[in-house]
Amino acid sequence: MAWLMLVLAGLFEVVWAIGMKYSAGFTRLWPSIITFVGAIVSFVLLSAAMRSIPLGTAYTIWTGIGAVGAFVAGVIMLGEQLSTMRVVAAVLIVSGLVLMKLSAD
Repeated sequence: MAWLMLVLAGLFEVVWAIGMKYSAGFTRLWPSIITFVGAIVSFVLLSAAMRSIPLGTAYTIWTGIGAVGAFVAGVIMLGEQLSTMRVVAAVLIVSGLVLMKLSAD
């Protein structure tokens, strides 16, 4: 259950990152609200997951999901550049996440 909460926390990190982009510096109400709610949910789920997952593992996986998820969302939703170098970087992050998960067992 802790791993599910951690993955959900990472996905909500992506939600608040996207919300922050659309909030235009917190000048737009609904994207700003989505940002704050997404961040709170993400932190609560991360905190709950950390009850049984080591800090270093939980935090690394949480930020990795957020980083790769924000990269993918940026490409799909915002038309950001998709270059070979950026894809390789995302693959390296995912590889690190897998290694971190394997080291936690």
